[in-house]
Amino acid sequence: MCGIVAYYGHQNGISISLKGLKRLEYRGYDSAGLAFLENNQINIIKNKGKIKDLIGLINGEQANIVISHTRWATHGQPNHINAHPHFSMDHSIAIVHNGIIENHADLKKELTEKYNYKFQSETDSEVIAHLIQFFYQGNFEEAFRKMLSKIEGAFGIVALHKKHNELICARKGSPLVLGLGENEYFIASDPSPFLDHTKNVIYLEEKQMAIISENHYEVKDFNGLNLDVEMEEIPFGIEAIQKQGFKHFMLKEINEQPNTIRDCFTGKLRNIEGIGIKLKTNIQRVVLVACGTSYHAALIGKYIIEKKSNIPVIVEHASEFRYRKPMLFPSDLVMAISQSGETADTLEAIRLAKKIGCNVAGIVNVTGSSIAKECGQGIYLHAGPEIGVASTKAFTSQVVALNLLNLFLNKNPYYQYEIAEELRKLPKIVEEFLKNEKVKEIAKKYFFAKHFLFLGRDINFPVALEGSLKLKEISYIPAEGYPAGEMKHGPIALIDSETPSIFILTKDEVYEKVISNMHEVKSRQGKIICICDHVNEEIEQLADDIIFVPKVIWELSPIINTIPLQLLAYYTADLNNREIDQPRNLAKSVTVE
Repeated sequence: MCGIVAYYGHQNGISISLKGLKRLEYRGYDSAGLAFLENNQINIIKNKGKIKDLIGLINGEQANIVISHTRWATHGQPNHINAHPHFSMDHSIAIVHNGIIENHADLKKELTEKYNYKFQSETDSEVIAHLIQFFYQGNFEEAFRKMLSKIEGAFGIVALHKKHNELICARKGSPLVLGLGENEYFIASDPSPFLDHTKNVIYLEEKQMAIISENHYEVKDFNGLNLDVEMEEIPFGIEAIQKQGFKHFMLKEINEQPNTIRDCFTGKLRNIEGIGIKLKTNIQRVVLVACGTSYHAALIGKYIIEKKSNIPVIVEHASEFRYRKPMLFPSDLVMAISQSGETADTLEAIRLAKKIGCNVAGIVNVTGSSIAKECGQGIYLHAGPEIGVASTKAFTSQVVALNLLNLFLNKNPYYQYEIAEELRKLPKIVEEFLKNEKVKEIAKKYFFAKHFLFLGRDINFPVALEGSLKLKEISYIPAEGYPAGEMKHGPIALIDSETPSIFILTKDEVYEKVISNMHEVKSRQGKIICICDHVNEEIEQLADDIIFVPKVIWELSPIINTIPLQLLAYYTADLNNREIDQPRNLAKSVTVE
């Protein structure tokens, strides 16, 4: 949700900030803007639309102190007035904000009715600038800290004052990272905006603020106490966030999966007990909390762990979890699954579990993220930056990580060895499959369809859910994922000769059941696309199109079955001329509840 970039240094911060914002567009792209300090005055340039529209408004301006923002709208429509940055009433202060100020309505009412403050936008963010002005009496830092004491909610904030050659930023529930260059400093929502300048960073933690001035920075708590913080080095380079010849980041990331699958398990298979989880108690139950694509990975984990390790698994939508007084016990292992490690609902679920005394751990991709730090332990995906809003490589890495969790819980050395050997073979299998052009050909046949059904049973039911989500996200074509056995309880009413039904068919114990469901569709003149690891005469008669996938063990089948669905969504969206990496209304890192 929203991307922040700020710069303090000796270079042109406007061009650096604009370039950085382009790398954060996956976080929001409804509107964009920047503010810069020039001759003791703050100038703001902002506009509805994407970064390219903002770049068109820049007329050679240069400045070495800049704050900038790309927005995913929460409060107020995406328009010029609601775009960030926002001024204080006297135009002495400009701010950018990511998150939600939950008590903004009360604060706005107090400032307008008691002190005659005037608000220009519909946003919750504007109240931040007005509060700093209200408290300002010559000390910018003190006014900023007093503002922090009044606001409630989640936020990453950067502020600029026309009388002070400094930047002040703070975070609570929304990420901010400080980049340390040579006599220059960067502030951003993640490190990607400044990777071509420095890989040295400080991840601000909860309720920390930083004050940046010429050749100097300080990190403090919200009470103003100086803190000792550790600098870290980003483990990847600028090439990780470049397309490298691919048309879209999503296609690049789909094709990276042989490497990201390998990177997830490398170094872990020889010592499953040391994968990164230490338990305080014997585990009686596993609770997986996640949102979106990560939720689908969690469902796959449930099938695997319950069947192979005989441990009950509960899978929860993190957005619902803590609002219904969940039954948790100290013998539970509560696992948060999140690509970004910043998903607000998932983060709050972990905090609740910690209060109850549960074992907690995370499956995350971003090192230094809020969930990683809150859990303090877990399994890193090591999938590298995922720029495409629709998750691909992170999802398959999550399924690998859940297989590792299963091995950790299973304890059977013979079983652990078997799965480890199959995991080692998987990257090469995926690499070979990605050379297949069949999916692209099938997309050309069906990209005009108005509706799709995705159907699977057992461990392939979550695969159907994930396939339908991918198609919806980037092509905007309505699609439903269902357990194949539930089709006759409603969705079968949608079957006609224009609606493709995509069946995920693995040669396993529910194989014959899925074949029966395919007959039900065929008898109603429905079109069938079959993704299968086994082809016989019956399948050839039932399916209009077949995508043959390599045979792998049951635990890993969701990975190989998901990849053609990712490709089908991608090619369908591309043929419909959609903005694949930045689909409408979506954002990559959902840092608000």
